[in-house]
Amino acid sequence: MTEAAALIRARTGDAPVRLGLILGSGLGHLAQAVDGPAIPYGDLTGFPHVGVSGHNPNLHVGLLEGVRVAVFGAREHYYENGNPAAMRTALETLKALGATDLIATNAAGSLRPDIPPGDLMLLSDHINYNGLNPLIGEKTDARFVPMTEAHSPALRAGLRAAAQAEGLPLPEGVYCWYSGPSFETPAEIRMLKMLGGDAVGMSTVPEVILARFLGLNVAAISTITNMAAGMSSESISHEHTKAMAPLGAAKLERILRQFLRNLR
Repeated sequence: MTEAAALIRARTGDAPVRLGLILGSGLGHLAQAVDGPAIPYGDLTGFPHVGVSGHNPNLHVGLLEGVRVAVFGAREHYYENGNPAAMRTALETLKALGATDLIATNAAGSLRPDIPPGDLMLLSDHINYNGLNPLIGEKTDARFVPMTEAHSPALRAGLRAAAQAEGLPLPEGVYCWYSGPSFETPAEIRMLKMLGGDAVGMSTVPEVILARFLGLNVAAISTITNMAAGMSSESISHEHTKAMAPLGAAKLERILRQFLRNLR
């Protein structure tokens, strides 16, 4: 058990966590809905430093829709300190708390006109455009993680069922990880479209790789905040992302709550 896991159990009890949630932009209020304490990342040994506005660096452990969850109010992005494995201790702690599944969320730019800002996209797969990997330096053969079904078919089916129950569309697509913090150029977006990408963002892929390495099942959903560079006349900025994220986040919260109710 990690030192962080021991502290969390001391504050929240020994009941195992069923599921982990990593919240992207616009979803911070969902963490406040957890019936349990908030533990600052700064209290947890090995947890990341988070320096992105619009994120809430606290871990919330308790009940949400009757399911015991661990909700990460923020993540550390690669572009903050150049460390693709920044979330490793946090996810190792999630595993030590008993979780079997992880759902990650993010804000992303769309490469498809039929998935406009305010909509959601369930990740069917991803493209690690950076080539960076959080397992570089791992000494054991466990580093050779198969990624054929990195995004769990069972979890994706559960999320699709939850979306259907809520009457919300949830198209699937391929997410491309771009390091940031600068946004992509129109030429890069044209390239990503040629490679088969449907959305682009600056997170999530390292967490998916780490989760699979740790034996966690994982699924992810993007909140679309903008059309990618060159696909519309809108101005792309972090402020724009923060302003648009709540539009899709309200839909995503409904899906996540229904998904958890179905797990009970």
